[in-house]
Amino acid sequence: MKTPSTLLLLFLSACSTNQTTPVKTVEHVDIPRFMGKWYVIANIPTFIEKGAFNAIETYTLNEKEKRIDVSFKFNQDSFQGKEKSYPQKAFIFDHKTNAEWRIQPFWPLKFAYLITDLAPDYSYTVVAVPNRKNVWIMARTPTLPEATYQEILAKLKAQSFDLKELQKVPQEAK
Repeated sequence: MKTPSTLLLLFLSACSTNQTTPVKTVEHVDIPRFMGKWYVIANIPTFIEKGAFNAIETYTLNEKEKRIDVSFKFNQDSFQGKEKSYPQKAFIFDHKTNAEWRIQPFWPLKFAYLITDLAPDYSYTVVAVPNRKNVWIMARTPTLPEATYQEILAKLKAQSFDLKELQKVPQEAK
């Protein structure tokens, strides 16, 4: 007969996932090449991003302050919706790979930001958080070829991301 503590342990292990395995980042990010405009193609959104259209994240290297200035903008609920803007600061955390950053929406908060996929030509990237609850698929253009998008999804599934909440972000070429 199993004791209550053994049953609790069995229940907890059954509920756990392999999310204790760290999210794998890319081997190296060329920071100057990574800078610029990225269209958010799809995401598992944060509460701020729900209903986002034309979501664009722009990175600008701020050498003087030793950080990356981040501009996140989108239209709320439609292409003509109110434009929302969220400036942030990013700090490279892993200087060996440049693939792990800390994003600061406001002081003193900083959140881990992991670059998990990056096209060799820097045409798309995937960014996630360590607990896998948020992910962003971004590209240099407002669309991605469907085959590329499906390859990205397969890589995310291989890293144990639950993609039920993933949604495409409507983009309108500007």
